Amino acid sequence: MDEHARDTREMEMSGVSPQLRMDALLDDLQQQVSQVRAARDRVHTLLDAVLAVGSDLDLEVVLRRLVESAVTLVDAQYGALGVLGEEGTIKQFISVGMDEETIARIGHYPRGEGILGLLVRHPQPLRLGNLAEHPSSVGFPAGHPPMTSFIGAPIRVRDQVFGNLYLTNKKSGVEFGTDDEAVLRTLSAAAGVAIDNARLYDDAHRRQRWLAASNELTRSLLSGAEPRAVLESFTATVREMAGADLVTLAVPVGDRGELVIEAASGSRAEEVRGLVLPATALGAKVYTSGETIISEAVSADPRAGGGSASVLELGPAFLLPLGTREHVRGVLQVANVPGGALFTGAVVDMVTGFGNQAALALDVAEHRRDAERMVVLNDRDRIARDLHDLVIQRLFAGALSLQSTLGRVADRPQVSERIHRVVDDLDDTIKIIRSTIYALRERDRDRRGSGLRAKLVAATERATESLGFAPALRMTGLLDTAVSDGQAEQLLAVLGEALSNTARHADATAVDVGAEVTDTTLKLRVADNGRGIDPAVTRRSGLANLRRRAEEMGGTFTLSANRPSGTVVEWVVPLSSSS
Repeated sequence: MDEHARDTREMEMSGVSPQLRMDALLDDLQQQVSQVRAARDRVHTLLDAVLAVGSDLDLEVVLRRLVESAVTLVDAQYGALGVLGEEGTIKQFISVGMDEETIARIGHYPRGEGILGLLVRHPQPLRLGNLAEHPSSVGFPAGHPPMTSFIGAPIRVRDQVFGNLYLTNKKSGVEFGTDDEAVLRTLSAAAGVAIDNARLYDDAHRRQRWLAASNELTRSLLSGAEPRAVLESFTATVREMAGADLVTLAVPVGDRGELVIEAASGSRAEEVRGLVLPATALGAKVYTSGETIISEAVSADPRAGGGSASVLELGPAFLLPLGTREHVRGVLQVANVPGGALFTGAVVDMVTGFGNQAALALDVAEHRRDAERMVVLNDRDRIARDLHDLVIQRLFAGALSLQSTLGRVADRPQVSERIHRVVDDLDDTIKIIRSTIYALRERDRDRRGSGLRAKLVAATERATESLGFAPALRMTGLLDTAVSDGQAEQLLAVLGEALSNTARHADATAVDVGAEVTDTTLKLRVADNGRGIDPAVTRRSGLANLRRRAEEMGGTFTLSANRPSGTVVEWVVPLSSSS
């Protein structure tokens, strides 16, 4: 008996007709065809996802598409990608499936604890039926949507774990299966290649911008552009290259380790431009040590002791010396707002290289200006010698010759008087030439350490003892070159009187001092948070002196209330035309 006949007899004995058996076989075949079609569709979807992830070279776009594709492929409700930092913590978190309101309600993105931290420590695919039942689970923060089923997989870029994919809540209600894990593995492998390409492209693009910016900086400096304008452009370029919220450049002032923020770029740059950094600030420490400092939250960093991080609330930041370790020209600070992205090692290295290039260009430009200044000084010295050796001697000889003729015209009083006047005029001319020679030899002598900026720093430091705290000092404009000696002397006297009044009467805990030079004015502003102006006190001789000093120079003096408490002193005079 053949097999068919035996099957037929078995069906007859079991009471199942051949037609029903055929229907069962067709149903089974239909299910297998459906499964093959579903597998085919899933493969097509996977291929489309791989193409979508790798079709862009912008890293942020690649990462966002990766999470969206993963959510679609495994039919998850929520998905996220945690990018790992250098110390194994999550430094960037990209989520899909939650609206902005929910994300804001949850607050800060995960740091890498619980199940997410488990994948960080053990980068292997992980599937869970219920997150809450795992021993490593630490629960969810307030406002977080409920999550049960879970699947996660690491993403490797050149054998290094770049981050982890996290997907939760399979929409069908069942657990994530082995097929989901296989799909996620494949997508992660393709994503690693796409991320590597995007990083290489980003790095090449940054280097191209770096070279272009370096060339432009060097050209500007060597073409004789104003150094201050070049430094402002430099900080703006660094901010654009690093994607930062604020970039400042501080240079040394005085001889006690203080720095002043000479250039700044960012939405709140005006609040820190000209600010003097005390020797306890991070910038001063970088200037002294020549070492780069990186901080995840610079305003909350215990190493910080004042500076821009105390004026503005700043988050991730790095500070690096501008120049060589043996010759630091200044300190560059690159920062983001709190909650902003951390700066990668590639960004730090790129800005460091650009900073070194800028320092070299500044050195070359400075040497060139020194050479040009020496040419001018040598010309002035030669002119002074010629005036002394030739002009004065000839004038003197002419005056002697005229005097010798006076005896011959004694009988002619009008001629004698005229000769006397000419001799007197020659004497006056000789005096003028001698004063000109002195000015030529004295002008442009090196006055570093004795400029107005250094004197302002010293004046505020002297007031620290009487105030009981260090005033905050801000200096903007060409204080060392645009202000005449007489105006500088008056400005320092006004500052000393204002700080003395604050120490004696204000009972303040903070004082802000601002000295500013514009194209037409010299301005001093001293603001405290003390008791304010007492209306019962009518005799204010110190304030009368400040007003008199301003009026004698054609300026103004105002005294007003500070907000929320304290006093504001403003002393403004027109800038002298000769300095």
